[in-house]
Amino acid sequence: MRTKEYWRNWVRAAGIRAIKTVAQTAIGAIGASVAMGDVNWPLVASTAVLSGIVSLLTSVAGLPEVSVPEEV
Repeated sequence: MRTKEYWRNWVRAAGIRAIKTVAQTAIGAIGASVAMGDVNWPLVASTAVLSGIVSLLTSVAGLPEVSVPEEV
């Protein structure tokens, strides 16, 4: 039971982190594109999605906000 709860918490925390990372990356890419004079939307989208994937993969190493269940 604890393992199921752990994974539910992990997926939620990793998802929140990934969504925040995607938003931050999109904002940065849009800002850089505007400074250059043209927003390349496919580039913004692909960069943001890639950052979300990298965030999820990084979360595999561990999330400090999700405690590991004790062995019974």
